[in-house]
Amino acid sequence: MSSVLYDEPGPRAKRRNLALSVVFFVLLALLLWWVWQTLDDKGQLEGSLWSPFTEAEAWTTYLLPGLGNTLKAAALSMIIALPLGAVLGIARMSDHRWVRVPAGAVVEFFRAIPVLLLMLFAYEVYVRSTDLSSEDRPLYAVVTGLVLYNASVLAEVVRAGILSLPKGQSEAAYAIGLRKSQTMSTILLPQAVTAMLPAIVSQLVVIVKDTALGGVMLGFTELLNSRSTLAANYANVVPSFIVVAIIFIALNFLLTSFASWLEVRLRRSKRSTGAVVGGDQIEELNTAEVGGTYGTGAGGAT
Repeated sequence: MSSVLYDEPGPRAKRRNLALSVVFFVLLALLLWWVWQTLDDKGQLEGSLWSPFTEAEAWTTYLLPGLGNTLKAAALSMIIALPLGAVLGIARMSDHRWVRVPAGAVVEFFRAIPVLLLMLFAYEVYVRSTDLSSEDRPLYAVVTGLVLYNASVLAEVVRAGILSLPKGQSEAAYAIGLRKSQTMSTILLPQAVTAMLPAIVSQLVVIVKDTALGGVMLGFTELLNSRSTLAANYANVVPSFIVVAIIFIALNFLLTSFASWLEVRLRRSKRSTGAVVGGDQIEELNTAEVGGTYGTGAGGAT
């Protein structure tokens, strides 16, 4: 069996791929074993270093407050960046030059700047131009940087999703008299959401992970920053990194799983829900139609 992209490998190619796979997994297992042995020789896997995670204090004092700040910053950034990105993406497709050009300039400008630089710049602006307290400034700076960068990226995702739809969708809408705004809101956007969903979720995962940049550079007490305080108190650097990594993996896995469920649900909702008519029912409908036609004809003749 072959596809558009490749031909199915033959017996020799299958044996070669199997051998390469076995070699890869063997090397991976050896690498993991070497890492494990190295950490064990350094005393980084001793039970005493993991014992703090079995106590409530390590979680209630360090990890859970840090996780709460991570989720808070990520949620605020998502809530603001998603609609802002949609507006910018639609504005880039406007027929009016005075709307299209500024929107394109904003998207290209903020998409080209590293998100960490945006956070640092926003922090300095809040320090010099506002009366925000020193405790609130890191959160505001992190959210501002994430919103500016990710809104510009999501704008391109929205624009690409809309442009991926067949042109016949727009032409049919214009043919029945719909304006461009009506076509965009009632026909194009609802169809493009399903196509855009994987890319949007990927960007949301990036938002969750990029909150750690604020902890490194701005002192924002998110999960990774709280981990450093915990490791300083309990002297368990490697175990704390492993635990925080597992938390991030679980968090992003839940996010992607929810997005997959939502995508399946959206696809199912777009399928036809009409009743299935059996063969007997079709014959009855045809008989009734023929009888009605004949009856009308007879009545007309009389």
